Amino acid sequence: MHAIFFGSLVALLLVGVPVFVVLLLPVMVALETTTSTPPVLIIQRLFSGIDKFPLMAIPFFIFAGNIMAQGGISKRLIRLANALVRPLLGGLGITTVTSSMFFSAISGSSPATVIAVGKIMLPAMEKEGYKRWFSIGLLMSSGSMGIIIPPSIFMIVYGAVTGVSIGALFLAGVGAGLVYGVAFIGVCVLYARATGMAREARWDTTEILTAARGCFWGLATPFIILGGIYGGIFTPTEAAAVAVIYAVLVSALIYREMTLSDILDSAVDSAITTAQVMIIIAAASAFAWYLTTSGVASGLTGLLAGIGNNPIYVLLTINCLILLAGMVLDPNSIIIILVPFIVPVAVAAGIDPIHLGIVLAVNAAIGMFTPPFGLNLFVSGALGVSFNEAIKGALPFILVGLIALFVITYVPITSLWLPAQFYPNISTTF
Repeated sequence: MHAIFFGSLVALLLVGVPVFVVLLLPVMVALETTTSTPPVLIIQRLFSGIDKFPLMAIPFFIFAGNIMAQGGISKRLIRLANALVRPLLGGLGITTVTSSMFFSAISGSSPATVIAVGKIMLPAMEKEGYKRWFSIGLLMSSGSMGIIIPPSIFMIVYGAVTGVSIGALFLAGVGAGLVYGVAFIGVCVLYARATGMAREARWDTTEILTAARGCFWGLATPFIILGGIYGGIFTPTEAAAVAVIYAVLVSALIYREMTLSDILDSAVDSAITTAQVMIIIAAASAFAWYLTTSGVASGLTGLLAGIGNNPIYVLLTINCLILLAGMVLDPNSIIIILVPFIVPVAVAAGIDPIHLGIVLAVNAAIGMFTPPFGLNLFVSGALGVSFNEAIKGALPFILVGLIALFVITYVPITSLWLPAQFYPNISTTF
């Protein structure tokens, strides 16, 4: 019966059925044909899956990110990144990576980062002589940092499911995001050296100061969010609401690039995106409940527990499992479905739940541009990139992501040092 159940999942994925239907339909059929459980229980599980206070932060961060992307903040961030790193070898590619890091720190969304940065940087890189496949791959891979760098929607969902401090996860994401970003910066340098690209002009202090002054208000966003959280002024959920108000004030009153109509349009887009995220979380919650009640979960937990308590082997197994899951599932579904079974095994092996969350976030980031269902592969269509071009560009960068994942996984101090300064119970070693 389990073979038929999972076979139907694979079949539905292959024919392109929406993910929430893939998760719900087999569960409904299984309950109807093999149990006496009333179907109304599925509806209850759908609602209970999203009835969590921390999840209220998701629509606010999505809304704030959309406003910042449309309100002139993204182009100012790119201008600053360009002024800071353009004179380096491979400067335009490094500008793409650093711009993605900046925008990730104010949006929390990987697809939004790809589109916001890509609209400006893809034409610029191609004009500069970068191969199209390299430009596309760099955009999709560096854009995935929206999952790692705070404020990350992935970490909000992980914290809601596990009860782990979202504030600690945000801090850990800073170090992990830097390691991840540096890996792609290194690729840009190697590419420029291999293709014989010349360095740009020297740094222009006036240009840097002008660009910094222009995007000061945008760069203040992550400091307001994180400073408010760690200063005890507001919770992560309240921080998300503050981010919306701040983004509206900056975009409409300071930069003056958004009207009331633009804000309303952004609200509609944000509502649609929120609905897409929440229905997947709800469906994944029902799916996880079925796995638990049907006994599949206990088999998975037993399989993972059979690895032993060596953190090196446990993390290797978890990485392989999540990387495979990331090829077919979105990040939020991975959390809801697999995390409840992974966490007990990881904790028993001495792995800090904060470190586990960061490792899962990096895995999910790689999954965002991994064929066949990486979301960044599809949103790149908004940049005029075909699906085949997206896959061709993404494949070489998957290896770079895996190298960063290895470092973050087995050198936990890279991500845990910063949160350990605020949370004394966090250990930076296994």
